[in-house]
Amino acid sequence: MKTLLSSVVGISMLGMVVSGCGTIFGAGAGAGAGAAVAAGTGHDVGKGALIGAGVGGAAGAIYDIVK
Repeated sequence: MKTLLSSVVGISMLGMVVSGCGTIFGAGAGAGAGAAVAAGTGHDVGKGALIGAGVGGAAGAIYDIVK
């Protein structure tokens, strides 16, 4: 699970650098933060990453619209 999560976060970060899009950046940052919080609290890391990616992606999209 840790290897899969590392791969997903790595690919997300690569996408952020290439595109510079707030939605992708927010989703990648949210996935990392969600996974970290889930791991720290003893919950499922995958679910934390998915929830974080959703929230981060939404925040990034709102940022792109407002910006």
